[in-house]
Amino acid sequence: MDGAAIEAAGTPLRHVLLESRQRWRDLAAMAADFAFETDADGRFTVLAPDEVLGFEADALIGTLAAALLLDSGALDVDFFRPPHVLRRVHVLVRRADGEPACLLLTSAPVLDGAGRLAGARGVALDVTEQRRREEAVASSLRRGEVLDHILWTMRQEVLAPRMMQAVLASASDALGAEGAAVLDLLQPDPALAVLHEAGQGAALALGPALALLDGESEEPRSAALPDSGCLLACPANTRFGDRAGVAFWRSASRRPWDREDQLLASSVTALVRMVLEHEGIQREMARQARTDPLTGLLNRRAFLDELARRIDRLDREGLSGTLMFVDVDNFKSLNDCFGHEVGDAALTGIAALLRNLVRPADLAARLGGDEFALWLDGADELTAAERAEALRVDEHGSLAQLAPGCVPITLSIGIACRQAGGGEFMDEVIRRADQAMYEVKRAGRGHWRVARSEAVP
Repeated sequence: MDGAAIEAAGTPLRHVLLESRQRWRDLAAMAADFAFETDADGRFTVLAPDEVLGFEADALIGTLAAALLLDSGALDVDFFRPPHVLRRVHVLVRRADGEPACLLLTSAPVLDGAGRLAGARGVALDVTEQRRREEAVASSLRRGEVLDHILWTMRQEVLAPRMMQAVLASASDALGAEGAAVLDLLQPDPALAVLHEAGQGAALALGPALALLDGESEEPRSAALPDSGCLLACPANTRFGDRAGVAFWRSASRRPWDREDQLLASSVTALVRMVLEHEGIQREMARQARTDPLTGLLNRRAFLDELARRIDRLDREGLSGTLMFVDVDNFKSLNDCFGHEVGDAALTGIAALLRNLVRPADLAARLGGDEFALWLDGADELTAAERAEALRVDEHGSLAQLAPGCVPITLSIGIACRQAGGGEFMDEVIRRADQAMYEVKRAGRGHWRVARSEAVP
């Protein structure tokens, strides 16, 4: 066959080859996000459609395909170059805007007319969103397993402080933290801000954690520590108005916090918030069990329990203490004439007077009805008599303001001092104070009397 005949035969062959390539490109574009061909050096020679990963396809022609990879070292072979055939390979590449994308690739070698390797041909499917969803599900499952473990450890405890300790210890292990702490953000003294603590290193993390939590944002926040470690803090404000936060810290040898750590810390913080609220409810229940609901003073049981503890301490330290029994005179008449609402207001006012009469370290209680009691730590009967006289004189007219009209309110007070080292039982001190109070009642009310100990001549 002469040259003209060969050329004539080659013309339709080239048309067939071009048409075949175009058909392949069309089919590949329908089955994947883009199709490609490379030469023997791995440079793009064909790309379809006209835009690939945000790039103009023409702009990528002639460039090394491997330049799009974010981590080319992660692949054992270069699927953009022959003779490799790779199927269902996930790779990370960069988009035109710099954001990462995950591609599922399949490639095969391309041979020339002589059977030599001339390049590679393949298709790519963008599975970025699918992978993100899969990773989110896997992340949620991992967090769920961690939270299940933490909840299991919580259920082994009854008291809120021990629950909190279990949460912090388990969460620290799960996060690879050196320690964790729950902080009171309303505490003016930073040294007293730690409510609960697990692990070690709180002293170094306390200041930066409080600074990190100073704000209204509810999102987790991270910062570097002075020793090159890293800190992660989450607000944990409760429904009851408590402002608190949770802090976790890692040493310099550990990796920085990532998004997965932040999500787990946020989930743990929800548990911490729940325990804080449970702890607040337990405290309120304990307070109500010890407190008179009308006046806010200690009730009889709490007063007597606290007295027993005070006596043991005073005996060890060689100190005295004085008991004052206070009875409201004419209270029944006040109730009968003006009703219980006025009577309750009078009792509340008297409780405020008694509370202001003693120091914070002393005890004030409503024993029931119109009877009150005071315990003055380390005080003698002279000190108690001075307090009682101030109530009797009522210099500012506080008692007079509590009773309307013709029913005057006065106080009958019995005083009994327990001498240091005297060995007197508390029951006897109570009996003496009670007896002294009733002697004042019989003598005309509105005064005070000191009951002498039998051991005193």
